[in-house]
Amino acid sequence: MMNRLARLAGIAAIVGASMGGAFAQMAPFGNDEDVSYAADLWAAMEAINLAGPDAIRSYPYEGVEPHGFVLETLYAKATLGGRTGDLVVKRNYGPAGVEIEAVQANAAQHLGAVTVMFKREAGYDDENNNWFYAKYLPDGSLDKNPAGLQLAGRVAKGMDQGCIACHSAAPGEDFIFTTDHIR
Repeated sequence: MMNRLARLAGIAAIVGASMGGAFAQMAPFGNDEDVSYAADLWAAMEAINLAGPDAIRSYPYEGVEPHGFVLETLYAKATLGGRTGDLVVKRNYGPAGVEIEAVQANAAQHLGAVTVMFKREAGYDDENNNWFYAKYLPDGSLDKNPAGLQLAGRVAKGMDQGCIACHSAAPGEDFIFTTDHIR
């Protein structure tokens, strides 16, 4: 009986692991192409001082989840792969209760993540305004969701929660809550 249970547990583990791999392959984000594009995007942001140790600062403001309790948002144009597109960079500060003054005094200590939207070429994801999403950790590496998928690309496309689900509700049909100037 114990051998049979052990065998069943082993089969369940193998099936579960293979399903996780299948899910990762079907996910519209976090694949090798998205991860590579996100690395190039981070490098482009560093080159124009929107990321990394020499990043320019803006005035932080009170934020809301899921981004952070204090935020900085910057808008720019960036060139990636010979194509220039709109870029929104949001620096997410925490933890809960952090004050704007504390972030101003030592931003690096409070930086939790850098969330980015970059407008890609037509045809990338037309139904979602061709936005590429990425969530970076302060060191420029990509954050991961609970399933272990790196958060880059069409993040959470087709799901009830996540980047696209939330941003598709933004006024002005531009997927951006903080301004309507990007169309």
